[in-house]
Amino acid sequence: MTASAITRPGERDRLIVKLAQIDWTFTLVLCLIAATGAAMLYSISGLSWEPWAAKHLIRFGLCLALMIVLATVDVRIWFISAYPVYGFGLLLLIAVEVMGDVSLGAQRWLDLGVVRLQPSEIMKIGLVLALARFYHGLSAEAAKFSWRLVVPVVLIALPTLLVAHQPDLGTAVLLAATGGAVMVLAGLSLRVVVALAVTVAAAIPPFVMFVLHDYQRNRILTFLNPEADPSGSGYHILQSKIALGSGGLLGKGYGLGSQSQLNFLPEKHTDFIFATLAEEFGFVGCISVLLLYAAAITIALRIASISHSHFGRLGAAGVTATFALYVMINGAMVMGLAPVVGVPMPLLSFGGTVMLTVMIGFGLVQSVRVHRYSEITSGRGTLL
Repeated sequence: MTASAITRPGERDRLIVKLAQIDWTFTLVLCLIAATGAAMLYSISGLSWEPWAAKHLIRFGLCLALMIVLATVDVRIWFISAYPVYGFGLLLLIAVEVMGDVSLGAQRWLDLGVVRLQPSEIMKIGLVLALARFYHGLSAEAAKFSWRLVVPVVLIALPTLLVAHQPDLGTAVLLAATGGAVMVLAGLSLRVVVALAVTVAAAIPPFVMFVLHDYQRNRILTFLNPEADPSGSGYHILQSKIALGSGGLLGKGYGLGSQSQLNFLPEKHTDFIFATLAEEFGFVGCISVLLLYAAAITIALRIASISHSHFGRLGAAGVTATFALYVMINGAMVMGLAPVVGVPMPLLSFGGTVMLTVMIGFGLVQSVRVHRYSEITSGRGTLL
């Protein structure tokens, strides 16, 4: 069978053109971040590929291939699938409430036999897609402030409340913050933003005292005073600060971090891998990695800005906001500037679920780049 019998020449040409339109600089930056993560995982495993480094690279390779495939999918297909993906994610979250697996006191997973699924990860993409589609059909004046904004508020509130009930406070905060970021990017009035910020700030004390679970409340109190229980609830953040401070300007050297190598630093391969990096490569190493994250965020936002469709702009910007929030929350958590909420450093930390979510999101960003001239006529899904 000839190649042309499988793929017509015109289709092959279109595929080649699409691959050429992918932002390969952006792709390279993502590869550098993931490679840095693999190097750190290799180090903290005692200079061994097992149990984390090899799996990290294999997972990233598969996710990278998926991102490239998704980049070739027309952005109008993403538009059509926006509400179905959101609805599917919401149904899965409801299913978690009914028959989800309980682990470490939380009910966050669905056991499908072959794979153990965390639906809140699907919702991170579904929420961005749904909000981008809704705002695509909304006028700038209505997006600023109108009764129609009840719809995005509900779209954000439903998954956020379901995830918070699991309980998974970190992901719930991430969903709410991502949704809020999309609303602001869509043109929400500054007065409304300020009023909401003041309301949220005023609601935090009673929320902490009367709504949070005891262990979640303890995380807040530990964040405020970790020295009160240095060998108990404050252990994580104190060890992280020791690792950060002991690295100095240039670090102790690759494979020579005492806090991570001697297992004083908990969750050194996931939530606190940035502290491991700081201990071995110091301030210079941390700044270098943060510059890579800044480059990825800047390039993704630039891609969002050149899209000809409002859906493409908001979709790419929303995904980028989620990625940026991951980095900000984890960085603040590791440095003791935020409570420990179990948010990993994307692509650097070990973990397949978050990596898959991030790379699917960046598949959308690349799709917006490849199909930046595609037009979508209305919020009803009619395509040009």
